[in-house]
Amino acid sequence: MDITSNCVVALTWTLKDTLGEVLDVLEDPVEFLVGGDDLLAKIEEALQGHTVGDRVDLHLEPEDAFGDYDEQLVYLEPRGIFPKELLEGMTYEGLPPGATSADAPKDAIYTVTEIYPEHVVLDGNHPLAGMALRLHLKVEGVREATEEETGRGSAGAGFFKV
Repeated sequence: MDITSNCVVALTWTLKDTLGEVLDVLEDPVEFLVGGDDLLAKIEEALQGHTVGDRVDLHLEPEDAFGDYDEQLVYLEPRGIFPKELLEGMTYEGLPPGATSADAPKDAIYTVTEIYPEHVVLDGNHPLAGMALRLHLKVEGVREATEEETGRGSAGAGFFKV
């Protein structure tokens, strides 16, 4: 079966930056709905017409991947509103209660990037924002999407959601 819109594709991949540093390796296939919200547009476009066993190599500029890095999405929040066991790299869905950044998007995922005695730096950018990426995909499976998957717009994977 060839990959077309409204089918589910199982993929493995190696994701690298433009210098060749490996950022992520997916060895066990994950299913994505083509024509839904699971994949970036450039990935869906490149997969069209391929079938099981095919390999696809892509170069994605930031605007085709996770967008440009936006310094306006970096916030300083008081250290006291966070738990004592706070570590860099921890993430929060939305700002924690007591946050002072009124203009911050409420539904963003924020990553703790720096911890100081008086404040914490939260970054609302996707961790891969601003990066050009090289993606080496392998098609491991293709099947018809279920009604539930098409209605939901997803096969359940969220890796490529911005």
